[in-house]
Amino acid sequence: MAHMPTVSEQLRLAREAQKLDVYQVAEITKIKTDHIRALEAGDFDAFSAPVYIRGFVRTYATMLKLDVPRVIAELHEELGRTKNFSEPPPLTTKTRSPLDWLMLQFSRLNWRIALAGVAVLLLLALGAAIYRNRTYQPEDPLKNLGPGLYQAAPNAPGDTLPLPTNAPARSGAR
Repeated sequence: MAHMPTVSEQLRLAREAQKLDVYQVAEITKIKTDHIRALEAGDFDAFSAPVYIRGFVRTYATMLKLDVPRVIAELHEELGRTKNFSEPPPLTTKTRSPLDWLMLQFSRLNWRIALAGVAVLLLLALGAAIYRNRTYQPEDPLKNLGPGLYQAAPNAPGDTLPLPTNAPARSGAR
């Protein structure tokens, strides 16, 4: 059975067949030379996540005019056999809090419908406030006061207030 070349070998062989060096590929694809060398060596551990490997291989294979869907399918199969890239890495190591859950729900909202709902609620609240204001009749604050709340103190002389004891006497006062 003939040896099936790996994606890494296919990239390197296609580059060499087109007589390009790593620096020319880096200039054309805007991929760092270190990453190109790692791709051609099959050193996928040089990348932090499979999304980078797939993106770089897609760009590189497109530039070399290879059959991109076939190369990506083969890459997916190869990555599935590796320990580090068989599953996508978790985006974070910490557990989700209730705030994270709430923010996820907000991100799922259809904001056009939500804003329309908020507008309807505000209009209803405004209508209720206007209706209450038009039907509101203020009550006399002095009506229904309890007994004794407005009566003078029992030892107060008549209808006048007593003078403060520490106030200086005024000239011309009666």
